[in-house]
Amino acid sequence: MIDKENNKFHGTTVVAIIKDGKAVIGSDGQVTFGTTVLKHTAKKIRKLYNGTILAGFAGGTADAFALLQRFEEKLESTRGNLYRSVIDFAKDWRTDRYLRRLEAMMIVMNKEKMFVLTGNGDVVEPDDNISAIGSGGPYALAAARALCEHSTLDARSIVEASLKIASSICIYTNNEFNIEEL
Repeated sequence: MIDKENNKFHGTTVVAIIKDGKAVIGSDGQVTFGTTVLKHTAKKIRKLYNGTILAGFAGGTADAFALLQRFEEKLESTRGNLYRSVIDFAKDWRTDRYLRRLEAMMIVMNKEKMFVLTGNGDVVEPDDNISAIGSGGPYALAAARALCEHSTLDARSIVEASLKIASSICIYTNNEFNIEEL
């Protein structure tokens, strides 16, 4: 769900990291409608393009599924070229009448690159190979950055610990995690 006044997504946490040759993305499983929890074990991350690309979404579920399908089509048409797919997809998302009404954010990544995509046409490649979206995103991002700098944990452990921290702070984030790794 989007709070249009504050332009924030409520309802999930997705965090991603590339570290030591590993790409890991994780999310919580909570789906809410207003202040009611509808589901505890939703899967908000996917492996795409023959298991070489990871994607996670925050926002309206139906919107996110539509966006994932379109992004997967871009991956197919570019033969898995993540950078070209991201640029082409962002242009479509911003200019297509149907797509630009969809309310979601996405993180897409392979072992080398990570991008955050929004319906405004934003394509952001984080400087530190760490990213997070959703209502619990700022908490997970801060935790992941601290853990990368001050621990020897591997990427998967950092994603899991960051989600645990976010779930203890954000009421729209639960502790039923899905984690995928390349």
